[in-house]
Amino acid sequence: MSARLSRPATGFMALALVLAILALDLSRSGAPDLFSAPPAFALGSGAAPEGAHCTGG
Repeated sequence: MSARLSRPATGFMALALVLAILALDLSRSGAPDLFSAPPAFALGSGAAPEGAHCTGG
């Protein structure tokens, strides 16, 4: 007989793995500075795009 994990146990292990990866990332890089971060969506802000292949620069 093969041992099978229940669906809740598998979900818990997956969630624990994601949380462990996030904790490791946060401990190695530190918390992001939200005041210096670029806007997620700059629709209508007047800011020119930069750093993309379509900007020509």
